[in-house]
Amino acid sequence: MGTSSEYFEKFTWRIEDFSKKNGMKLKSKDFKIRGYTWRILVHPLRKDVDHFTFYLMVADSLPPYGWNRNTFFKLVLINQLDKKKSIIKETQQKFNGGYRCWGSFFLNLKDFNDHRKGYLVKDTCIIEVHICVSNFAPKIHDINSLNQNSTPTIDQSSDEREILSAITSSSTSSPNEEGEIKSSDLTLREFLDFDSLKPEEKYLIPLLDEVCTWRPSLIQSQMNKTRLFRQWAFTSLGQVLHFLKTKNVKEMSEDDIKNLRSVWEELAKSSEFDLSWLEPYVQSALGVKTHLERAKKLKKLKDKVVALDIKMKMLRDELTASQAQYEVARRSLSEVRNGFKEMNINAPIGYAMF
Repeated sequence: MGTSSEYFEKFTWRIEDFSKKNGMKLKSKDFKIRGYTWRILVHPLRKDVDHFTFYLMVADSLPPYGWNRNTFFKLVLINQLDKKKSIIKETQQKFNGGYRCWGSFFLNLKDFNDHRKGYLVKDTCIIEVHICVSNFAPKIHDINSLNQNSTPTIDQSSDEREILSAITSSSTSSPNEEGEIKSSDLTLREFLDFDSLKPEEKYLIPLLDEVCTWRPSLIQSQMNKTRLFRQWAFTSLGQVLHFLKTKNVKEMSEDDIKNLRSVWEELAKSSEFDLSWLEPYVQSALGVKTHLERAKKLKKLKDKVVALDIKMKMLRDELTASQAQYEVARRSLSEVRNGFKEMNINAPIGYAMF
């Protein structure tokens, strides 16, 4: 049984003159649903990309830690010739500082670009995002407000999930929010010798590949550098990205922070990368120790305040009881004192002679 469409709010992005758009930084305007700001990003369209993918991204200005947003939503690529063939990806995801966006593979570019298939018609494609605005979770894969007879597409493959899991908070930002970047057709895999990486460094490849897809200026800044320098610069960058992606705040030790600071300071000083987009996240991570110490002190003081509050309540109760006893004793004293004459108890009683 399908979930009613009234649980969802929809945003439609109609991209006209698609082939004339900058495929490296194709993004929608910001839109609000349920008080939150969102944005749609289309995966960069370049010569080493053979599929059409787009993402839902959290566009609010939020810190790298301390927030999360559990969201039910679906991404839809509209088939303009046959609505029943619209491709729907439905999911529940928890967005946070490390995962600011989620996306999925929809179809290969060959089929997407073929106007006879219905997804790009008259150089226009239509994308929809449906976000749940109910506090009740819908059944994933039962939602279909577009057409009751259509069927959601099969979930992404394990390979696709592996690619998507490599996305970091930095890589989900749109390329150069403030200015235009002249994109390069050179990919990181053509620019860097991945085979020369140490076995223990291979895990950095998807992180570097993704972040350079979104920020081609990283490659451009190293064009005139030696092979060894490039290798050091990108390896160091990958280590920072991996740290931010995998480290849990609670698990961070003093050695972790020390190592991150060492790599970051050297990278920022010598690499010539523009790392302004990454610096706030690194500085936040470097400040974790101070944050944890402050949190520990805060908890200690909070416990002390709670204990004193309990003690004060007990003392107030005791004071109230003492005041009641005092009033009873005061009244009794007044009654006994009424008509009572003092006498010298040390003097003899004596008697009369006449």
